Amino acid sequence: MTSFVTVDLLERVRERLAEHQGVPDAAQLAAAIRTEAGGVLADTDLLRALRLLQTEMTGAGLLEPLLHDPRVADVLVTGPDAVWVDRGRGLELTDVRFADEAAVRRLAQRLALAAGRRLDDAQPWVDGKLAGTEATLGDAFGVRLHAVLAPVAHDGTCLSLRILRPATQGLDALAAAGSIPPDAHRLLGDIVRARLAFLVVGGTGAGKTTLLSALLAAVDPAERIVCVEDAAELAPVHPHVVRLVARTANVEGVGAVTVRDLVRQALRMRPDRIVVGEVRGAEVVDLLTALNTGHDGGAGTVHANSPQEVPARLEALAALGGMDRAALHSQLAAAVQVVLHVRRRSDGTRALHEIGVLHRDSEGVHITPAWRADSHPTPAVDDLRRLLEVRLG
Repeated sequence: MTSFVTVDLLERVRERLAEHQGVPDAAQLAAAIRTEAGGVLADTDLLRALRLLQTEMTGAGLLEPLLHDPRVADVLVTGPDAVWVDRGRGLELTDVRFADEAAVRRLAQRLALAAGRRLDDAQPWVDGKLAGTEATLGDAFGVRLHAVLAPVAHDGTCLSLRILRPATQGLDALAAAGSIPPDAHRLLGDIVRARLAFLVVGGTGAGKTTLLSALLAAVDPAERIVCVEDAAELAPVHPHVVRLVARTANVEGVGAVTVRDLVRQALRMRPDRIVVGEVRGAEVVDLLTALNTGHDGGAGTVHANSPQEVPARLEALAALGGMDRAALHSQLAAAVQVVLHVRRRSDGTRALHEIGVLHRDSEGVHITPAWRADSHPTPAVDDLRRLLEVRLG
């Protein structure tokens, strides 16, 4: 039997539905299909067309099952037949296939619209957030969306979805999973109790937020923690956490609330500890200022491949806030005592690799190892011990 469900028919239905606001329901889809088919569509063809369009036009389409997988952290599309996921062991190619490049583009544009963003030839990239619900994404806070259209993306539309799952594991759970060795476990507990300010550093997906959340869960329950984030991920198991989340501008270009704005607000909220989920801009100036004005025990995460790269990374960020190198090094040396470095192992698992102590000399701030997961020297081990003894008594 010849099928009347053609690419041309489906395209005409999409164009008809594009005239309506919101996500079409099954009745609207069926009505549009029958209208564009001239009323001569068999029931089996109607059902087939309905299934195809429902898959494409609701939720994340073909990617929806991947987002429902609790092991998946990232879904990456680099072409119609190149859909990748990260389940904590590195990237894996899936068997999901789109019909063509146009299908990937349509999905990216629909998701951008759902995030309240514009994505077209005049604005060929988008960064936004898709809200999640318990019914659609389990315990996730939502999905961070990034997309770039062709021809800016040379080989076709690129779509990146990161599932924002709450980081709720404690130090004991990370130690039991092998992410934190026993001797480092004790050191981390002492660092939190001593109210040393620390930065968690590492590459993308190395586990910075997971470790930071675990450390915050170990904070004294009588303390008030104010967390500032660009995207909600921190969810420490602690009785007194205030979470402030930045907001991007709307399609009219207004309404933005920056991380820097929120750090300043946090100072007025009687915090015992101020935490910035990810330091990636001029907010580093306000965070260091806060940590130098009586708010000890604060923390944040920074993208850096090693502790030794942290000063240079913060120099670049501080310059965005008008702070020069000398001032940055002075503030950093007074505000932060410890750097914790996490990284992915060769098997894809994530673990604490180094604990470093900040030192300042005539050239600026340097980070010296005090503990390492390997056999490399740790010349600052006594310095860390003295810091802890002074604070803990």
